[in-house]
Amino acid sequence: MTLRMIMLDARPFGAAEVAEIARRNARLVLGEEAMRRIRASRAVIEHLTQLGKPIYGVTTGLGACVDTPLAPADLIAFQHSVPLSHSMGIGPALPIEAVRAMMVARISGMAAGGTGASERVVMGLVAALNAGVHPVIPAWGSMGAADLAPLGHMARALRGDGDVEFQGKVMPSAEGLALAGLEPLDLREKDGHAIIVANSLSTGTACLYLEDVAHLIDWSMAAVALNYEAFRSSLTAIDEDALSARPAFGQREIGARLRAELEGSGLWKENAARRIQDPLSYRCVPQVWGGLLYAFEQARLATEIELTHSGDNPVILPAAERIISNGNFDLTALTLTWEQLGQALAHCAVGTANRCMKLMSPTVAELPRFLSARGGSRQGYAELQKPLAGLEAEIRHLANPMSLSPLAVSDGIEDQSSMAPRVVAKTAEIIERLRYLVAMELIFAATGVELRGVVDGMGVGPQRTYAAVRALVSPLDDDREMSADMTRIARMVVGPRC
Repeated sequence: MTLRMIMLDARPFGAAEVAEIARRNARLVLGEEAMRRIRASRAVIEHLTQLGKPIYGVTTGLGACVDTPLAPADLIAFQHSVPLSHSMGIGPALPIEAVRAMMVARISGMAAGGTGASERVVMGLVAALNAGVHPVIPAWGSMGAADLAPLGHMARALRGDGDVEFQGKVMPSAEGLALAGLEPLDLREKDGHAIIVANSLSTGTACLYLEDVAHLIDWSMAAVALNYEAFRSSLTAIDEDALSARPAFGQREIGARLRAELEGSGLWKENAARRIQDPLSYRCVPQVWGGLLYAFEQARLATEIELTHSGDNPVILPAAERIISNGNFDLTALTLTWEQLGQALAHCAVGTANRCMKLMSPTVAELPRFLSARGGSRQGYAELQKPLAGLEAEIRHLANPMSLSPLAVSDGIEDQSSMAPRVVAKTAEIIERLRYLVAMELIFAATGVELRGVVDGMGVGPQRTYAAVRALVSPLDDDREMSADMTRIARMVVGPRC
């Protein structure tokens, strides 16, 4: 099979491209414009270094040691020491897709032209990525004032010290590089610092989770529409004129999606709904999921700014031949969008869980209690209310903010940080749990339309969704173990909706 090739050049390079490379092994190629920017910023470093100009991280120490000048004979050795001193990560190893996403994000940042890395180092990163040489990187240790720890481990491994994963096996990095036919990175002036001084873990993994949220939104809309059929909901909640009367962010788009899903449904007939007004978890879907769409778009915009621009300190401005110390590595703006996205997902989790509970209530849904095909002689889905409640509670806990600055470090110099990698990571944990809630709603709603006897009169979207669920999970004719059912549907929800 021929792998897709993605060029990073003058054209837009976004989160979707990162996911394609990190998850589906597309090859990354740098175009001429990207190479021109890399060479131009490197030329500034080499010129000013030769002139003996003081340059942070090149001719001086780092952090609180900025007041320590480096001897000319020590410039190269210092760059080799930077990855070692910053390899202080702890905890479980990052998944391979996260490592690949981080590598792509760092290459993209270097290609923006503000880093000053040497061409051989940039191309070495590209070669390792395309060859599938993946540094083993601890997941914890960055507080979001640049992802120094994970990038330190990446740089250390690619210079031949540490461990890598290659072709499914973890091995010493020198061995992995040799098997892949690659040379260890040859770090020169600025190179060690250039690799680590970025937020590539936060940015790269954020690109992956944006893809996950997009899939989850599609599947959750499918679950809502199928639940509408099972509950016999009033469709006035998605009326275009009503939603336009107060055009809050995203709600008209959600209304349009649900109207398209429910095209051809018997619910559009007069008096088809059981109530004039349904519970809020049904009625407010356009408003709640509209908020999610808005939060998703804000997170995407913030993430792609970081992906395609230079957050380096100092930043190289080749046109003016300037090197400027700055705070562009601070991710407060991005972190706030991801906190918002996590909270928006939590609101959706509450709605999903409540709709599931309502569907199992004979008083509210007018269906058999717990959707049991045999009535009270069997449990039906009663016991699934426990993981449903547990996951919803965990999601609400994870949605609590954690982005306020932690302790000041580096002798008080680094006294503000965003906690970006952990905020992005906890949002991923929300996504993982919400998939199971959506999976449960799909299973319950599929059972609900069967018990209601409305399978043949459903809209085009619910018909397709019902068929997808029943292709993986059989009807609950009698009590059985249900973990496997939930897992199969949750795995379906991971990918795009076909």
